[in-house]
Amino acid sequence: MNWRQLCELGLELPEVVEGTWYGTPGLKVRTKGFVRLKEDGDSVVFLLGDVDDQELLIAEKPELYFITDHYRGHPSVLARLSRLRVPQCRLRLEEAWRQKASPALLRQVDAARADRRRRRR
Repeated sequence: MNWRQLCELGLELPEVVEGTWYGTPGLKVRTKGFVRLKEDGDSVVFLLGDVDDQELLIAEKPELYFITDHYRGHPSVLARLSRLRVPQCRLRLEEAWRQKASPALLRQVDAARADRRRRRR
């Protein structure tokens, strides 16, 4: 995975645009950043729903997820782009996106998904 591929996946989410966040390339939903490229160009910062998720991800996949002291205690995790695969990336992008999307947008997206599921049955 590289930053361009990650952006392509992220832009599939509603109302996502490319921009800068903390001085590096990032993705935003309605002007709110939720993932960004780290200064090293080799890793990204994903927002998480809870700081406990940080420890779980790092314990499960330490070759992929990590933090620096700066992120300790903050609901986010760093991911090595070279180790990130599409399914994991989509999952992390959506979770991060959900942290910054407005409640109205979340309701709209969730309702549309529920409607698609009902139609499939």
